[in-house]
Amino acid sequence: MTTFVFGHKSPDTDSTGSAIIWSWYLNQIKAVEAAPKLLGEPNTEAAFMLQHWGLDKPEIIADIADDQPVVIVDTNNPAELPANINGADIQAIIDHHKLVGGLETKGPINIRIEPVACTATIMWKMIGADLAQAPREIKGAMLTCILSDTLEFRSPTTTQEDKTVAYSLAEDLGVDIAAYAAEMFAAKSDVSAFSDAELLRMDSKEYAVEGTKFRVSVLETTAPAVVLDRKVSLMETMTSVAEEDGVDQVLLFVVDILKEEATLLVPNDLVRTLASKSFDATAEGDTVVLPGVMSRKKQIIPNLAI
Repeated sequence: MTTFVFGHKSPDTDSTGSAIIWSWYLNQIKAVEAAPKLLGEPNTEAAFMLQHWGLDKPEIIADIADDQPVVIVDTNNPAELPANINGADIQAIIDHHKLVGGLETKGPINIRIEPVACTATIMWKMIGADLAQAPREIKGAMLTCILSDTLEFRSPTTTQEDKTVAYSLAEDLGVDIAAYAAEMFAAKSDVSAFSDAELLRMDSKEYAVEGTKFRVSVLETTAPAVVLDRKVSLMETMTSVAEEDGVDQVLLFVVDILKEEATLLVPNDLVRTLASKSFDATAEGDTVVLPGVMSRKKQIIPNLAI
């Protein structure tokens, strides 16, 4: 039976690219029949990666059947995976996020979780010398994933390992990192085709603080004004998205990649209090700027307080 390889819902570049990379490795190196899958439409940067490197967009699936062999990448959180994930036959987990718990396996499996910025960095190490057999598009996807998750090494999650792998891949591919990253971020910043609800869900994770459930959304962009010009309608849409998704409040952080800061939309007193307690920031209007804040994993989620 074909092994499905997929990451989290609302797939970003790393979740999309890592599924493709690992499927190539299983098929071509390990002689295991595998296919990458997506749990939703990829974001604009991930779509750019597919087009730029001539990669086919993986099939989008909503759920999986009992006993379906799967490899999970770029997450280990059941809330970000298909509803029947514990009915599947989980073969392996490759991730760079904290261990959440809640997944069940049918036997011992390989799990590799490391404190680096990107799943593709871990895969580079796991594939090792066999990467010499990879075609350009697989190496290109790997480089794109790393530059995306590190925000071209600006993110505080960036490690020396991420940098070393990225520079090695770029040299091999003959890619100028700064020029290529600028193309990637331009694609990521083009959100004109998305509705407010789609923007709020595009790159988001659910997280609870003292019983209050949040959808923590992050939009990384080189053109924050494009998003902030829609702040009124975005804040109005937060109410319906929260109701539909079963959370108490949507939080939206607009990360300015170039200025290395985030702007938090402040629709009500709950978020105003959260800004004060979490980031020692005073929100007098409907936005507050958080200098240096760029990473949900390292700077936003760990500091949330109400």
